[in-house]
Amino acid sequence: MQEKDMVNDTLSQINSSLTGYANVIAQASNPQFRQMVQQIRNSCETFQYDLYKLAEQKGFYKPAMQAEQSEIMQVKSQFSG
Repeated sequence: MQEKDMVNDTLSQINSSLTGYANVIAQASNPQFRQMVQQIRNSCETFQYDLYKLAEQKGFYKPAMQAEQSEIMQVKSQFSG
């Protein structure tokens, strides 16, 4: 397996985990449990971002073009209306 495939697979798995953590946090009624899962999620997000930066650096991932400020404001107005 190539390094690029391993990095992309790991990023995909981490992104799925982050979704799972968000679901658990949203449904957790025990404050200590909720806080523990939030800490795990935060650590996972940090690792995901570091791996994303590595993938971008090595040319494994090319992010989408930056949105124009007018596009950002248009989307913002749709959700704040």
